[in-house]
Amino acid sequence: MSNQIHVSTRKGLFTFARDQGSKNWQISDVSFLGDPVTMSLFDSRDGTLYAGLDHGHFGVKLHRSHDAGKSWEEIAVPVYPQGELVGQFPSPEGAPEVTPQPASLSYIWALEPGGADQPELLWAGTIPGGLFVSRNRGSDWELVRSLWDLPERQQWFGGGMDNPGIHSICVNPQNSNQVSLGVSCGGVWTTPDAGETWSCQADGMRADYVPPDQANNPNIQDVHRLVQCPADTDSLWVQHHNGVFRSTDGAKSWQELSNVPPAVFGFTVAVHPHDPNIAWFVPGVKDECRVPVDGKLVVAKTVDGGQSFEELRNGLPQEHCYDIVFRHCLDVDETGDILAMGSSTGSLWTSENGGDSWDCLSNHLPQIYSVRFVK
Repeated sequence: MSNQIHVSTRKGLFTFARDQGSKNWQISDVSFLGDPVTMSLFDSRDGTLYAGLDHGHFGVKLHRSHDAGKSWEEIAVPVYPQGELVGQFPSPEGAPEVTPQPASLSYIWALEPGGADQPELLWAGTIPGGLFVSRNRGSDWELVRSLWDLPERQQWFGGGMDNPGIHSICVNPQNSNQVSLGVSCGGVWTTPDAGETWSCQADGMRADYVPPDQANNPNIQDVHRLVQCPADTDSLWVQHHNGVFRSTDGAKSWQELSNVPPAVFGFTVAVHPHDPNIAWFVPGVKDECRVPVDGKLVVAKTVDGGQSFEELRNGLPQEHCYDIVFRHCLDVDETGDILAMGSSTGSLWTSENGGDSWDCLSNHLPQIYSVRFVK
């Protein structure tokens, strides 16, 4: 059972903690107060805590702590090689034309550890669409050129962001050489050999924001979030821009689920760590509005692999609610019973019973970008 949560916000990294067996979560530490923290990672392999910061005009920074956030050291950030461009390729049909610009790190959108057999390896997903690897706990980074140089990347384009981005990195706990990525807008990409080779595996997905003849193109699917069940690594779930999709064959094919109430749009998804048939989503209204349906915050849960869904509302605001839950703002602990969820308006909730009811920890945090249990 997890007793610590790291909450990355627009004005700092907040740590919530509680005593063993208690339901009383409290803020135990605040780091980088006033600075936008886009992503955190607690690496259970060695206890290192990482924080990615976006200083706007002053750029992206990455920090590392070996003492649970009591002290921090600044480390290297991913750097695009000189001469690399983004937007240099013809835009796909239906997408706006983009003037080529030098590739420059604008956001660390994903930060994940390698496998247990790769003790110093880290993966970072970035905007504008590059995947980076570190083999020394973030002391330096290398662009994964095998993905960056693929001709299919020419079809990627920005969704909510100006440029495409890699926001989801799933390392197979049973085979750390097998890694799956979620790209917006670029589909799902997998490697069986730690990044030597890649294939786009978004067959079965559908995009409703392009001309009909491009709707099933796997290279332009707007995957909002990709998660993989640790206990059944062939089972993956995707919250897509216009639907919910599930794969039971290791991303070789995807099935669309159209019965998610009250809407199929959303940004986030979490999967039960032991039961691949249980998953949670936070639906909303697209495209321009992006608020909860009818001003009521709902978590949609399936326990039967998507055959049916239940709307979970107990403890969540059901009137004049305008919270959006971003991609990395829903997490489930290692038991599968405890969930944490943060919103765009700085609200933070936890559930001790798989989402059946929720307790509000705070209504006045800064805008929340990421919520992660210490596992």
